[in-house]
Amino acid sequence: MYELIIIGAGPAGLSAALAAYEKGLRKILILERDKEAGGILNQCIHNGFGLQYFKEDLTGPEYAGRLIGMLKNTSVELCLETMVLEITLQKEVHTLSKREGYRILQAESIMLAMGCRERTRGAIGIPGTRPAGVLTAGTVQRYVNVEGCMVGRRIVILGSGDVGLIMARRMTLEGAKVIACVELQPYSSGLTRNIVQCLDDYDIPLLLSHTITEIHGKKRVEKVTVSKVGKDCVPIAGTEMEFYCDTVLLSVGLIPENELSRQVGIEIDRRTGGPVVGENMETSAPGIFAGGNVVHVHDLVDFVTEEGRRAGEGAARFVKHGAEKHGAEKPATPLQAGNGKGIVHSIPRQTGPGRADGSVDRTAGVRDTIELICIMCPKGCLLSVAIADGHAVTGHSCEKGEKYGTEEVLHPTRVITSTVSIQGALHRRCPVKTCAAIPKDMIFAAMKTLEKVKLHAPVHAGQVIVKDICGTNVDFIATRDMERIALC
Repeated sequence: MYELIIIGAGPAGLSAALAAYEKGLRKILILERDKEAGGILNQCIHNGFGLQYFKEDLTGPEYAGRLIGMLKNTSVELCLETMVLEITLQKEVHTLSKREGYRILQAESIMLAMGCRERTRGAIGIPGTRPAGVLTAGTVQRYVNVEGCMVGRRIVILGSGDVGLIMARRMTLEGAKVIACVELQPYSSGLTRNIVQCLDDYDIPLLLSHTITEIHGKKRVEKVTVSKVGKDCVPIAGTEMEFYCDTVLLSVGLIPENELSRQVGIEIDRRTGGPVVGENMETSAPGIFAGGNVVHVHDLVDFVTEEGRRAGEGAARFVKHGAEKHGAEKPATPLQAGNGKGIVHSIPRQTGPGRADGSVDRTAGVRDTIELICIMCPKGCLLSVAIADGHAVTGHSCEKGEKYGTEEVLHPTRVITSTVSIQGALHRRCPVKTCAAIPKDMIFAAMKTLEKVKLHAPVHAGQVIVKDICGTNVDFIATRDMERIALC
């Protein structure tokens, strides 16, 4: 008998286990169907994570590593490569694994942390043939960042979600040509800072109020037809454009993963696609809690972690005080999409003059003034840099914004994240990053240097992989531990 069984070892599940342990639970089990803990963070090698929770700029693997490391000194059990087939209202968890076979585990409480999945081509109904080369952005992220497989060389991206924007940059750095990012709505669904550093930095066009109306090709994608759409999102005749490409990346939204929730009869919120939960993250089934992207899709992993902790704390109270006392708390009611507190997170999406797509023209504004978007945090503040006034920066909400505004005008820099080949580890690629920002005009030279690097496991997070990259006095370092495994 476990006090708490958590389904999913992503940031929500890991943080829930930590919170429940801190509140006094000792018999906690995390079930994960993958070969390692960390969830989707393991393939998100880019930085920008942890700015709110850890107060640091971390990559996905670094963020996951922090949470996993915090569990090492606890009694929390982690069972990998284990599929959960069913849960019951009696808090039985039916599992299947290669090592243990079929098992039925009993718990006093359950935490649902299965995350979310991507919408596919079938979900949005793009007309045309069914050739190879139509992939979701998250799948491509896995292929490129973990398995080391390039999926194409000429790419069109449908949708401007954050994963799609980030993969536009990633594929460009790997040598592919991203022809365009096509968005159905008259605005981007991704963070403003990602538009700047993933599209604008590499001159990738963003076509707003456009969509793919047909995919052409037999064995492989050969081209796509893109049309402008009206306010009703219906394609406008006579606006068709053809783009020759071999790959289409779909970044058209995420859906909470709730087959287990529906199967047990938990009430689902039609607006979010996730369980209806109360303030303590308890679902309509007493003793069954949920948190993270399984409840609703979050913009930031920091919010996922906070929500996971709240679910873990709720489960601990349920176990320690019993169902009767716990039942006196506020019952499950629908929460708005946001941080789980009933607050909708609204990330400002700044727009400015000079571009038809609504993005900011960095050269626009009054004489001797440059306007640009800050990329130092998700707020995406619109900055004005007065050249004639000693590069005075206005519009920033923090010191980082002021520093960024000055540096972006005088000598723009970026932190680079990528991967290098590794042998003897679970995956073929080891994620790395520059330990500091390097000049933007050195990015492709730095990427060329990484092509020659071949590592052998084990490698440890923080280990220097390439010293003094391109004479910048900045090192490439590993961002996760890569242990040696026995090769068959």
